[in-house]
Amino acid sequence: MNVLWFCTDQQRYDTLGCAGNPFVHTPNLDRLAAMGVRFDRAYSQSPVCAPSRASFLTGRYPTTCSVRQNGQDIDPRERLVPKILSEQGFACGLSGKLHISACGKATGRMSEPRIDDGYDCFQWSHHPGGHGPGNHWPSNAYTLWLDAQKVPYHTESLPDCKWVQTGMPEEFHQTAWCTNCAIDFIESAHKRSAPWMFSINAFDPHHPFDPPAEYLERYLKILDEIPLPNYQPGELENKPEFQKKDHEGAYNTKGNFPFEEMTDRDHRLIRAAYWAMVDLIDRQVGRLLDYLEQSGQMEDTLFIFCSDHGENLGDHGMYLKGPYFYENNVRVPLILAWPGKIEGGRVSRALVELSDLAPTICEAAGLAPEPQMQGKSLWPLLTGRSSLEEHRDSVYSEFYNANINHREPKAYDTMVFDGRYKLVRVHDFTHTLRCLGELYDLEEDPNETFNRYGDPAFAPVKERMLELLCDRMAQTCDPLPLRKASW
Repeated sequence: MNVLWFCTDQQRYDTLGCAGNPFVHTPNLDRLAAMGVRFDRAYSQSPVCAPSRASFLTGRYPTTCSVRQNGQDIDPRERLVPKILSEQGFACGLSGKLHISACGKATGRMSEPRIDDGYDCFQWSHHPGGHGPGNHWPSNAYTLWLDAQKVPYHTESLPDCKWVQTGMPEEFHQTAWCTNCAIDFIESAHKRSAPWMFSINAFDPHHPFDPPAEYLERYLKILDEIPLPNYQPGELENKPEFQKKDHEGAYNTKGNFPFEEMTDRDHRLIRAAYWAMVDLIDRQVGRLLDYLEQSGQMEDTLFIFCSDHGENLGDHGMYLKGPYFYENNVRVPLILAWPGKIEGGRVSRALVELSDLAPTICEAAGLAPEPQMQGKSLWPLLTGRSSLEEHRDSVYSEFYNANINHREPKAYDTMVFDGRYKLVRVHDFTHTLRCLGELYDLEEDPNETFNRYGDPAFAPVKERMLELLCDRMAQTCDPLPLRKASW
């Protein structure tokens, strides 16, 4: 058995052709979905990178596995999926991001410090270039590769939109480089008859919005057809103030994607660039599928495709991400395929969490999920031992001061969603906030425009959902250490 895990960064659930997007060009992701199961309602355990990644790599909730925020180090005692597999003889490799510990100028670390994570091959590139930790340090393997090719990293701004650039051509793009690394590693492991796991962690479609020019070109021809963001003027009036601040500028920074100052053309160009980056990801998935078929490894390989969290894209009057849990923030694409083991061409509407992936991989490898894991294995659904439509009664996500941008007051929010109603509680430790929650009926209001948290007609629903949230927060309690005595 082999495991190929392709995780993108900041990719929304609605960015696949097979998920109903008529604009994106994703024939290979659609092909992957036809080979396996696409989970239509998969949710991240945080709308921010590090907490989400630490959660799905350990099968534990962000607060449980010690990474509740960006810029925090994971506890060295935590056990990641690659570590578990490496102990079973798997060769494990990574290209791109890991992002479960802190680095950068403030830490004095030239690369992300590692715990005993199980990766034998570690080709780390947190950001592709131009910004972020480690871009000019020798620890960035992508930068080293560009240097060896004698190709400088560069982007070029569009003349009529300062929010979009054209980036590196496909041949030299970080997403393509991540895929190159994967194919080289897999080829080596295959020659040596070693079972392998490889984690591809491309930076796309994370901002900045900078696809290769040749990928953006197709969208420029249909720009006027691209829909504007899902936003109704005034909808933020009865929503938490963090959203009002990010409406003025993403990451609570005025002038950073200020929604009201941007034109319709700006909004459409950003969405076009974002989708173009998804198209580039799709091309790399196609390369991997072709390689697995040509090398005879397809039927030996569990292929997982997911993202760590979503992106606003102007919806609800905001860009990027923050302390909110709209579908575009926490609902992500998730596909699992393994020809011969998993029946293909199926779509599940069951509620699932990314925390469920770690125990799923363990069970697929013939291992019992470890006792510290809090996720619930999807393997019975995938193999027909249980209904594809039933898994969880609810999904849970949290934001505990996860980004530094909302400093006073800090943002501590939690969310629970039962498949129809979504409740968000803002935990106001300063007693200064006016709006302490959100409640949406996604059956009647799928765009999550109307906050019913203070609506008397929804009081019974609010009470029930608050109780459910309390129960889900209690379930984040660390299962370890195990009880050793009865007294």
